Amino acid sequence: MDETSRPEDGSEEAVAEYKAILKRVMDTRPSGTRQRLAGALGKNRSFISQITNPAYATPIPARHIETVFEICHFSSAEKAQFLAAYTRAHPRRVPAVRDERRLRAHTIYLPDFGEAKRNRELDQMVADFVQRLTRLIDHS
Repeated sequence: MDETSRPEDGSEEAVAEYKAILKRVMDTRPSGTRQRLAGALGKNRSFISQITNPAYATPIPARHIETVFEICHFSSAEKAQFLAAYTRAHPRRVPAVRDERRLRAHTIYLPDFGEAKRNRELDQMVADFVQRLTRLIDHS
């Protein structure tokens, strides 16, 4: 997209532009990336579908950008392109992205309650705890 055809700042087209970049990156990543991203954000897969689909106006919260970059393994060029588009879409909400933060996967084994609802509830509790713990560590 050249300078003359760029969407107007703050418009739905500007949101669709950065979501299209994310979708393109996600489409080239291994299966399971969406699920890992959902877990890292403490969200469900439908949220990931909404933030990766340019047809939906749902914006990506700035606090999630760093995690998206980490889980989806954005290249430097992809990151720069995404951030430029994100800044056009949300000029007052520029995410603070640190290059030094690294995430790592850690598998834990939880009891199986034999009920999908209770298992989902436990999974969500663990995801919420880890997300809160990470925020606490980031602020210290």
